[in-house]
Amino acid sequence: MNYNFDEIIDRNGTDSVKWDAVQGRWGRNDLIPMWVADMDFRTAPFVIEALKKRLDHEVLGYTFACKEWAESIVNWLKERHGWEIREEMLTFTPGIVRGLAFAIHCFTEKGDKVMVLPPVYHPFFLVTQKNEREVVFSPLVLKEGQYHIDFDRFRKDVQGCKLLILSNPHNPGGRVWTKEELSQIADICYESGTLVISDEIHADLTLPPYKHPAFALISEKARMNSLVFMSPSKAFNMPGLASSYTIIENDELRHRFQVYMEAGEFSEGHLFAYLSVAAAYSHGTEWLDQVIAYIKANIDFTENYLKEHIPAIRMIRPQASYLIFLDCRELGLNQKELNNLFVEDAHLALNEGTTFGKEGEGFMRLNIACPRATLEKALKQLEQAVNNR
Repeated sequence: MNYNFDEIIDRNGTDSVKWDAVQGRWGRNDLIPMWVADMDFRTAPFVIEALKKRLDHEVLGYTFACKEWAESIVNWLKERHGWEIREEMLTFTPGIVRGLAFAIHCFTEKGDKVMVLPPVYHPFFLVTQKNEREVVFSPLVLKEGQYHIDFDRFRKDVQGCKLLILSNPHNPGGRVWTKEELSQIADICYESGTLVISDEIHADLTLPPYKHPAFALISEKARMNSLVFMSPSKAFNMPGLASSYTIIENDELRHRFQVYMEAGEFSEGHLFAYLSVAAAYSHGTEWLDQVIAYIKANIDFTENYLKEHIPAIRMIRPQASYLIFLDCRELGLNQKELNNLFVEDAHLALNEGTTFGKEGEGFMRLNIACPRATLEKALKQLEQAVNNR
């Protein structure tokens, strides 16, 4: 079956954060929203069909996880990522950011240190700070068009940290960490007594020829000293269902986390949270392959357009996900002027780079998971705005 990702779908009036929150955030509604990390494509049809079928039975009573939930995850991880797990290794979490917050509460105390690698997905440090833990920032290094880990600094910064929250693949840079890099992280963190929390929500959107290395598969030290968070929400465009899961291979860590989750009834999902995952992972291979191909083509289109029409803006080419970190530093604008260029002149709503830490100054994050016509219109508006400057 061929899926149509060129279809333009009006998402206004659906309480969409990406579309309907533009007015409140920017004070205007004439911007093309290319910020929040969800797709403007229809949610995978087999997911919608599964939810509709359940709604045909018009009693929405208390439910437990369908057996297909765990089975589909086990099969998906084996087939897609070569990771063989047992059902008992899974813990349901109502969204990955919430899961991170639960892990922070479970494995740290107030005042403990938690390390992140900026520029990075901002809830990593915002959630940590709001829960009264100390954030240790160990910045990545941008060289040859990709982010890299400064391991000399990493080794020093991680001392005394109870947790490392790792974006794997990286957001906003789209970097797929190599097995060698992840192995170094595993070794250093094991030696320093730092538990690794690996956020792998973009794993299924890894772009060929790259392959996602699940952190726990890297080494025995990684396996015994990590929690891996995953979800089909990004890949199948259903983040509104707040359904994710944690995989913990270490029996002791898993028991500790599951006791914490069960004590607060945090590991109980709603019926759609379970059904949607089962549907996505049971029927999603062909749809996902096609959406990845479309995203990759959009990335190619963006890269070629920038080189030809807006050479002062360079992009960090993502190796995973539909998010592109735009390097706008050659424009010579401060962050406020850069925001004005995108909002006031180009009429675009993007995430400003400093959202992800001060290391993101001079950058903007662009979401290209939209029909090609929308992307082309946005880039033309940006070109005109830059030329007018």
